[in-house]
Amino acid sequence: MTEPTAPSTADAVRHAFLALAEAQAALRFGEFTLKSGRQSPYFFNAGAFSRGQAMVGLGQAYAATAAALGTPFDVVFGPAYKGIPIATAMVTALAEHHGLDVGLAYNRKEAKDHGEGGQLVGAELAGQRVLLVDDVITAGTAIREVLPLLDAAGAKLVGVLTALDRQERGAEGEQSAVQQLQAELGLPVQAIVTLDDVLAWLRARGLVQEEAALAAYRARYGARPR
Repeated sequence: MTEPTAPSTADAVRHAFLALAEAQAALRFGEFTLKSGRQSPYFFNAGAFSRGQAMVGLGQAYAATAAALGTPFDVVFGPAYKGIPIATAMVTALAEHHGLDVGLAYNRKEAKDHGEGGQLVGAELAGQRVLLVDDVITAGTAIREVLPLLDAAGAKLVGVLTALDRQERGAEGEQSAVQQLQAELGLPVQAIVTLDDVLAWLRARGLVQEEAALAAYRARYGARPR
């Protein structure tokens, strides 16, 4: 099997990522009941990237997006659990395709009381600029859980990168979880793709029914623009 090549432009990265997500059934269209109780015409599950070639493409998408951010970082941190394979694939792609040899670190859900001990695994964090990566920010819980660990380790968080920004307001207020987290941290919170990107991708492919369903959902639940 031919190894995927890293996309070179922002549009190419987004299109390649969406095509990969659909092919791996990480991005599906239909009728789905979300944890919030909302009926959604689409669903995203990063856990569906479960084969080697898919992880190659996933890592390339994260790496290309991170490299284009213009925010220097020394370590990529993946919160347990889904953030760990994402961060691993990403640092590999950064080294292979972007000439960036950065550290990898992640946390355990439970502190280890033997061996090296503690909750943190991987690269040294003290004094390091850390880019935190995850799949989708629903409420920001996983990210908020690791912030005290990063602070205690002496790390400097410089940004957050996710796969998808649903651009959907929470149960209260008009802001999305991404907007709320960005305001709280005072740092960039970036996604490889947004719901607007998914809509444009469907439109370009002539998938009228799916686009209409997502547009209606966006009109009903969309967050206030930044």
